[in-house]
Amino acid sequence: MSKIRAEYIWMDGHSPTQKLRSKTKILGSTIKNIEDLPLWGFDGSSTNQADGENSDCMLKPVYKILDPIRGGNNILVMCEVLNPDGTPHETNTRTHLVNIEKQFKNEEAWFGIEQEYTLFEGRNPLGWPEGGYPAPQGPFYCGVGADEAFGRELVERHTQACIDAGLMIFGTNAEVMPGQWEFQIGYRGVSTEVADPLSTSDHLWLARWLLYRIGEDYGISATLDPKPVEGDWNGAGKHTNFSTVSTRDKKTGMDAINKAIAALKDTHDKHIALYGYRLDKRLTGLHETCSINEFKSGVRDRGASIRIPQTVAEKGYGYFEDRRPGANADPYQVTSLLIETVCGISPAK
Repeated sequence: MSKIRAEYIWMDGHSPTQKLRSKTKILGSTIKNIEDLPLWGFDGSSTNQADGENSDCMLKPVYKILDPIRGGNNILVMCEVLNPDGTPHETNTRTHLVNIEKQFKNEEAWFGIEQEYTLFEGRNPLGWPEGGYPAPQGPFYCGVGADEAFGRELVERHTQACIDAGLMIFGTNAEVMPGQWEFQIGYRGVSTEVADPLSTSDHLWLARWLLYRIGEDYGISATLDPKPVEGDWNGAGKHTNFSTVSTRDKKTGMDAINKAIAALKDTHDKHIALYGYRLDKRLTGLHETCSINEFKSGVRDRGASIRIPQTVAEKGYGYFEDRRPGANADPYQVTSLLIETVCGISPAK
């Protein structure tokens, strides 16, 4: 009987930004259902999730995809972290989203997330001269050529890996700062897919893991720091596109969008608190951002907190983009908070 490898992946307790961890379990046969995967213990004292005297934590498999790196029937397994008694660990932000999604199932929330990241080789952003700076921003966004695009081979491998794994990836591009890239996960208009908050968030975490893992093969690291280089350089965000059955309705669309924006304005500080560490370094009012201390919305405005795309404004229905989350924000928290705010209850404190 052919054995397979299942890579158990989870979020640790690192503060202020959780990191991904993983370890490999050898199984005796192909896994068809997520329920067939066993719980697996780990040392929580080594991941900032327990103390040494009571260090056992448990990994509960909740979602699986084919492993595009190992191939065959090997799998990647997204896990929730549980306490020894089976209750959700305090670092388990996914469980809250599961409950929120169930509560607001009728709202049919869809998401599309634009994940920016910056590639580093050693202490320097990829493509930057040692101890110096590249040419000013301008030619690098969607750039082509060895003097404008840095790390494309890694990016291409990551993109193909996401496709092979069945993740809802729908685009990639070089970003404004050299060495910075973006990929998009979530809604892409495929009738057989549902870009619900849980699926989109699971896919994003797994795409992040694939990015880090493939980077190992090149000696290149990817950072989600929202301001990886100080100065006149763009930061890195996680723009989150969001819609509900009401915003997508031709009759109620724009009214629902405007009500959502009003609710987001009233809860701005609560969202900012969960939208990523060092967010104040990115949301300065410069480099296509709104100041962290302000809230504004607008059509086509990439300097707004909430942007309404031109096509949505013209049609009168569709989605809007929350441009505030930092690249390092937890998608489980971002999506649950957006649903809580827009769909009618107070955000979790």
